[in-house]
Amino acid sequence: MTYAAHGRALLALGLPLIGSNLAQMALHVTDTVMVGWYGITELAAVVLGASTFFVLFILGSGFAQAVMPMVATALGRGDETQVRRDTRMGLWLSILYGVAIYPAMFWSGPILRSLGQEEQVAALAQDYLRVAGAGMVPALLIMALKSYLSALERAGVVLWATLAGVVLNTGLNWALIFGHWGAPELGVKGAAIASVATQILTLAVMAVYAEFHPALRRFHLFQRFWRPDWPALHQVYRLGWPIGLTGLFEGGLFSAAAVMMGWIGTMELAAHGIALELVAITFMAHLGLSNAATVRAGRAQGAGDFAALKGGAVTAIGLSLAVAAMVVAVFLAVPESLVRLFIDRANPQAPAITAYASTLLAVAALFQLADSTQVMALGLLRGVQDTRVPMVIASVSYWLIGIPASYVLAFPLSLGGTGLWLGLVVGLAVAAAALMARFWGRWGREAARAG
Repeated sequence: MTYAAHGRALLALGLPLIGSNLAQMALHVTDTVMVGWYGITELAAVVLGASTFFVLFILGSGFAQAVMPMVATALGRGDETQVRRDTRMGLWLSILYGVAIYPAMFWSGPILRSLGQEEQVAALAQDYLRVAGAGMVPALLIMALKSYLSALERAGVVLWATLAGVVLNTGLNWALIFGHWGAPELGVKGAAIASVATQILTLAVMAVYAEFHPALRRFHLFQRFWRPDWPALHQVYRLGWPIGLTGLFEGGLFSAAAVMMGWIGTMELAAHGIALELVAITFMAHLGLSNAATVRAGRAQGAGDFAALKGGAVTAIGLSLAVAAMVVAVFLAVPESLVRLFIDRANPQAPAITAYASTLLAVAALFQLADSTQVMALGLLRGVQDTRVPMVIASVSYWLIGIPASYVLAFPLSLGGTGLWLGLVVGLAVAAAALMARFWGRWGREAARAG
C-alpha cells in the first residue's frame, strides 16, 4: 500500500471525525453563549458545572475509547464475533461508571463550596449537575458507539448525528433557558435539560444506525446485550482505565495553567482563555487524525501487517505535521484578527487583551508542533493496545516536567504568561519525544523486518 493510499484512507476516516469534534465544540460554545445572555452568575455556574462534568466524563471515557483499537484489531484478524463482545463490554463499563459517578454530581454543592466556590454559584452549579448528570451514561454510550463505528470506518454518521444535536441543543436552550415558545423559564436547569435531551437523541440515532444499517446487521451488536462476557470485560477495563487517566492528566495540565495565569492577572487570564480556545479548535484536527491512526494501526496489527503499520504511522505523522505547519503560519500571520473574533472591541481592555493573546499565539506555534506529535503518538500506541506505559509517560511529562517548567519560567524567571506557555511546550515536547520513542522502539523493529 502506497503512502498516497494510506493518506486517502486516513483522510476518509479522519475528516468526518474532525467535523464531529468541531460540532461537539459547537455544543459547548452554544451553551456558554446562550447562558451568558441569561446572566453572569448563571454563566459562572454553568461553566463550573460543565467543567466538573467534563472532568468526570474524561475519566470514565477511557472504557469507551478502548473499544476503538479493540474492534479495529478484531476486524484486522477477521474475528467479527469479538467485535460484538468487545463493544458490548465497553457499553457495559460505560453504564456502570456513569451510574456510579452520579452521586458525586447530585451532591456536588458541598464539594464545590469546600473548594472555595461562592455559595450562590455552587448552588446553581449543583442544580445544573443534578440534571446534566443524568446525561453521563448517554454521553459515554455515544463515545463507545463512536469508537465502534469509527473502527468500522463508518464515521460519517457520527458527524451528522452530532450536527443534528447542535441544532436541537440550540433550539431547546432558547426555549428552556429563557422561557420562549411557551416553555417554562428554567435558567441553568433548562441548559442542562437541553444537553441531556441532545445526548439522548444523538445516542438514539447512532444506536439505530449501528443495529439496523444493512452493512452492520451481521455484527448483531445488541444481541443478548444482558449477557456478561468476563474476558472481554477485563480486556476493555485493562486497556481503558489508563486512557481515562491519561486524558485526566492532560486536562489537568491546562486547568493548572489557567490557575497560574490567574495569579498573573485578570486581563492575562482572559487573553489566555482566548488563545487556548483557538488552540483547542485546531487541536480537533489533530485529534481526528489521531483517532483515524488508531483505527488504521489496530487493523494492521490485527492482520499482522507490520508494513502497513509502518506506512500508516509515517503517513499519519506527516499529515498531522502538515496541518500543524498550516496552523503555525496562520497564527503567526494574522494573530490579532483571530483574537478579535472573541472580544468586544468596545471593551476598554480590548487592545491589551488582543496584544497579550497575540503574543501567546506566537508561542502556540511551538505548541502546535509538540501537541500534534504527542497526540498522534498516543493514537498510534492505542492502536496497538499499548496504554499503561504511555499513561506513565504522560503523567511525568505533564505534571513533573510541564507544570514545574511553567511555574519556574513564569514566576522565578519573570517571563509571565509567555513563560507559562513555554513551560507547557516543554511538557508536551517531552511527552511527544518519549511517546514516539515508545512507539517506534517497540513496533519499529517489527516494521523494519517487514520492509
